[in-house]
Order: sequence, then structure tokens, then C-alpha cells
Amino acid sequence: MSSDRLIYLPLGGAGEIGMNAYVYGYGKPGKERLILVDLGVTFPDMDTTPGVDLIMPDIAWLAKNRDRLEAVFITHAHEDHVGAVAHLYDRLGAPVYARAFTANIARRKMGEHGHPDEAVTTVSAWPEMTEAGPFQVGFVPLSHSIPESSGLVIDTPAGRIVHSGDFKLDENPIVGEAFDRKLWEEVAKPGVKVFACDSTNVMSRHPGRSESSVGGEIEKLVGTAEGVFIATTFASNVARVLTLAEAGQRAGRSVCLLGRAMRRMIEAAIETGVLADFPRTVSPEDARNIPRENLMLIVTGSQGERRAASAQLANGKYQGIELKEGDMFLFSSKTIPGNERGVLRIVNQLSEKGVDVIDDSSGLYHVSGHANRPDLETMHEILQPEILVPMHGEHRHLREHVKLADKRGIKGILAVNGMMIDLTGKAPKVAEYIDTGRTYLDGSVKYGALDGIVRDRIRMALNGHVMVNVILDEEDAPLGEPWCEIRGLAEQGSSNAPLVDVLEADLDQFLGRADDKTLADDDKLEEQLRRITRQTTQGEIGKKPEVTVVISRLS
Repeated sequence: MSSDRLIYLPLGGAGEIGMNAYVYGYGKPGKERLILVDLGVTFPDMDTTPGVDLIMPDIAWLAKNRDRLEAVFITHAHEDHVGAVAHLYDRLGAPVYARAFTANIARRKMGEHGHPDEAVTTVSAWPEMTEAGPFQVGFVPLSHSIPESSGLVIDTPAGRIVHSGDFKLDENPIVGEAFDRKLWEEVAKPGVKVFACDSTNVMSRHPGRSESSVGGEIEKLVGTAEGVFIATTFASNVARVLTLAEAGQRAGRSVCLLGRAMRRMIEAAIETGVLADFPRTVSPEDARNIPRENLMLIVTGSQGERRAASAQLANGKYQGIELKEGDMFLFSSKTIPGNERGVLRIVNQLSEKGVDVIDDSSGLYHVSGHANRPDLETMHEILQPEILVPMHGEHRHLREHVKLADKRGIKGILAVNGMMIDLTGKAPKVAEYIDTGRTYLDGSVKYGALDGIVRDRIRMALNGHVMVNVILDEEDAPLGEPWCEIRGLAEQGSSNAPLVDVLEADLDQFLGRADDKTLADDDKLEEQLRRITRQTTQGEIGKKPEVTVVISRLS
């Protein structure tokens, strides 16, 4: 009997939505040959990660075992699946495989970080297979909200794995490949041991809607606009951008794309043949001279991103274009949980300008890119896997998906980031736990979420900061009075005197009565100065600030 085992290890995307990174391995325990499926990012917020630019999976375990890593396979070009590839490529060094559209986006990212184009290999769709150690991997087309999304067929000595990637069952997706039930029935014929499946919409009990259902409604809405018609959606949703542009064109409006990400996606779609044609667009310069009733803008920033075109237009002008009363602004998108505040800020700013804002609360102008519960059940029925591993979802989604599998007699296992699952036998089981976490990109530096940098930043934001400066002479006696600088604190407190003056007086009193032993010991002196500073500030303004003490000694 073989002692080789088949393992699954999520490093991101299991127990959260975003930052997807899934490891599969086969071989002797601890010596398995490995592949990685997807390597994405998630985005920071001002409450928990102020100042951070991007959040990526902690790949320390994988980097430590990079000599065992055969390849990286990218299912599609959304940022939460491909966004970290260029940032982390140096630490892994394995070849990257993707279909043409995804490879185009990945190479652009790689080029920005100085990596060669050859690092990314373009592969064709199923039935073509790529060999990676003990694995044979094929890309099977599935519909999603970005072109050329694929589920992966991963053939191993222990059986066939199907990794769904993100998907929906759409037989008329406008752009990209339609869901092909016969193709997936063919995939299922040899038997599927493991189905690792998208769980995002497992709570939604109605069947998913087709991308083709929104075009007519959008066209009707454009026809009602009196001024400029503006629409925002996910830049990567090429089908929706095309639907919007065609609706504008049919309404007799000139179409202008605003936002680098949107132009980049359309360019990639045309370069790779995903889009045969796109309605003629005008430049922002030309758009400024077009009558308002004849202009349509398709803009980035559907999630309230501060630097995107939507936020810029809401703030004032963007590339010389200004919105006015009578214009109409459509959010042809769903607000991702956590982004509500940013979106509402834009909605209110637009309202203040007299712009009519339309969101998708009616359900007419957006459809999800993820399979709802009935569609998940359809895939369960087609593939009939022995084991279901829910992924791409928060804990509640994964748990609900396991319950759904159990009802069909499929063995499900709830695996969150860091849980290595042994899939070799009939019943999946936890093999071990791996330390996982998050890596922050902060400016040009990467560091771990537990390094304390963001924690200190949050503390300063919450509590303010005081810098205390003290000079001591050769005899360890104070030379002059201490002086303080404050940041982020009220300048005057309960004494009705400047806070700085009160602090300096209290610190000077302490230095005057401190014993020689304390004055000679930097650590003790710093501790006491910090304690008095926080105590005085608490008494004056009710805050305990972060304190930096600088002790200078003359020698």
C-alpha cells in the first residue's frame, strides 16, 4: 500500500473572500511535490490597516518549501486571484501558467516589477493538460464576471480534483465562454475524487441570472437621462463595460472610458481576442466639448476607491470633466461588504451636486459573477464528487456549503487558512496546522501583519503622540528644562494652559527630585518620563498618548 498522500492547504481565501492561494501536494508526507492555485490580494481599510497599500497571503511555509513547488496556476485575472503573483514571484520562482487573457494581465504586472515575460506561460483550454510533477492540470472554461475564467482539472495518482475557481452557470455571458454542461459531464466521467468549490453565494437560494439580462434595462435607463450619463462597474467585468458602451452608443451618446484599470482591461481583451470589437470611444479632452445630453462616461471606482474616477468626479473635476445637476450616475455593481462607507460617501457627494444616483437595489442593473445555491447544487449533481472542499468564502459560507454537501451524501470538510487536509482516503481529515497570516505591502516594503507596525500606527491615530526631549550633562544632571512636541492632541486641557507647558512643568519637577540612580539609568529614566507624560495628558485631556522619549547625554 502506497504511503504517498494527497493534500490541500489553503493559505488565503478560505474563511475570507479575497487573497486566494491554495496549495495541492502529492507524495511522501513532508516531501510532497506541490502546485499553487492562484495568488491574490485583498485590500486594506482605514480602520484596521491604515496606510497599507495591499494585503497578500503569508507564503512563508511555501517559500520555505519552494524546492518542492512545481508550478503556479492562475484561474482568472481578478486581483484576488492574480494580484500578488508579481509581488511574491521572487520568493517562489516557479513557472506561472494561465490562459491568454489572464496571462496578458499577469505579464503586465510582472513587467512592472522587472520580471521577464517568460515567467508566465500561456496555455490553451481543456483538453490541453500541463504536466507539473505528479500533477496533470487542465483549464476548463467557466463563465464568471471576467473573461476566460477557468475551473481546473487536476489529475493526480490519487484521483481527479476539480478546482472550480470563481464561476457562475451562465449560458449567455455576452463576453467569454458560456457554461457548457456537456463539457463538465465529460470532465466528470472518470470520476471526481475532490471538488474544491466557490462558496460565495451559497446563502442565495434563487438561481443566478445571466449577464445578458441587464443590457435591456440599462439601455432603457440611459434613455431617461437628460444630462451626462455616468456608469461605474468593476473594471474587470469586460462584458458589463461592453454592455454599457453599446447601450450608450444605441442611445446616440459618445462613450468615454475614465480610469486606467478599465482601459487596461479593454486593451487586454482586444489584444487576446476575447473582444472582437468595442464601440468607438472618445478621449477625455474631446468629451469636454460634447453636449452633455450626448455624452456617456464609463468610470472606475464602483467600490468607493478614493483615487478612482468615480471619487474624483464626486469630489470635483476629473480630467476637466465636471458633473452637474441633471446628470445621472449608475452603480452597475454590488458593493462588496466593507466598502459601504466609501460608496456612500460618493453617493452623498454626487447628491450634493444634484446628480441622480441609481444603485442596484432594484436588481435590474447588475448580476453576480458567482454561483448561487441552486447552481452549486447543479455542479454537485454533474460532478458527483466523493469529497467537497468549500473555498472562496467566509467561515459561514464554508460551513453552509458543507451542510449542503452532506444533504447530497457528499463528504464535506470545513478547511480554513492554515489547515492542511489529507484527501487520500475516503474521508478527508486534518493532517496538520500551518502558521498562516497576512503580508502587508506598505509603500515599497513588505512585512507581516504581526510585526507591530500597523498596530503602532493605529495606536498613534487613536491616542496621539508626545515626544519628550531631555539633555543631561557629564554629571548626569539635567541641562535646562525638558521640552515636548505633541501631534494629534488637543493643545489645551483642564488647566486652561497649553498642554505642552503643563507637560514640561511636570517633567521638570520630576527631574528636579529624581535620585542619582534614576538619572544615570536611561531605561529607568525613560520609563518614568513616559509614565508622567501619559499621566499628565490623561489628567489634562483624558487621553493616554503614545510617548517617545529622547535622552541626550553630553560626554
